[in-house]
Amino acid sequence: MPSVSRHLIDPELIDLLDQFPTEPLSDENLGAIREAIRVPMPGDVAAPAVPLVESTRHVPGPRGAPDVEILTYRPEAVAGPTGCIFHIHGGGYVAGDATARQPAHRRLAADLGCAIISVNYRLAPETRFPGSIEDCYAALSWVFGNAAELSIDRARIGVMGESAGGGLAAALALLARDRGEFRLAFQHLIYPMLDDRTCVARDPHPYAGEFLWTAHNNRFGWSALLGAAPGSTGVSPYAAAARASDLSKLPPTFLATGALDLFVEENLEYARRLMRAAVPVELRLYAGSYHAFDMHPTARVAETARRDSQAALARALGSD
Repeated sequence: MPSVSRHLIDPELIDLLDQFPTEPLSDENLGAIREAIRVPMPGDVAAPAVPLVESTRHVPGPRGAPDVEILTYRPEAVAGPTGCIFHIHGGGYVAGDATARQPAHRRLAADLGCAIISVNYRLAPETRFPGSIEDCYAALSWVFGNAAELSIDRARIGVMGESAGGGLAAALALLARDRGEFRLAFQHLIYPMLDDRTCVARDPHPYAGEFLWTAHNNRFGWSALLGAAPGSTGVSPYAAAARASDLSKLPPTFLATGALDLFVEENLEYARRLMRAAVPVELRLYAGSYHAFDMHPTARVAETARRDSQAALARALGSD
């Protein structure tokens, strides 16, 4: 079948397509695809500019659940409490691992002079909702509770994630707001996976989502997380943040997406609703860009997206 959107892709991004798994997700190949995406992508290979202190530890998980693994990065020479990015990895809720972003996190911690804490949450379908979001909340709660020991400024802790990690970050911001135990400084959402109803849209975008994260994979991921058909009634906003009826009092938001990303319309709608709820929003849309385009090591649009993201994080952390 001929492509409907390849001619719309930024030419500098074409070669990256060959480095991603192309087989549609299934129960049979999920294990192999999980292993394939653990490898750092080309855009993540640059070394940090300064020495870092790194650690891996396990912190208490949700009641009755296993402990949660977190990876921590912090510049060795930085004294005093720093800001903190609480990072949640992507992978469609069914794959991914915090270690795959180690090179990027090392570089980011060095460049911004901040702590980065990345969480390994339980994956679907082995663990259905609310396992992953509760793992993230437990780890984030531990960070706030141990901020002094970690030399982290509680007033400068925010959440960040890409794809499903962005969806979890958005849901985590909602959950933190509603439980009221601590306050986030920002949410930083990179092409976030926010809305299970995209799977059943009556008029799907005719050009978005042809590559990498497709409509088929989206249905697989949401079905695995929810244990029910996407678009069903009663889906919690802590599973699909776009389901929230009230977006007020959420932290200042950075949201970036590609014009050819399957999530582009749900991302734009979420940004619109945040703005209507008086939440400060910085929205970035990149032409000719598919899902995860910012992993490309040299394409100008990918470099621009990484610069925009880092600049927004620097402002949110007060380190610009």
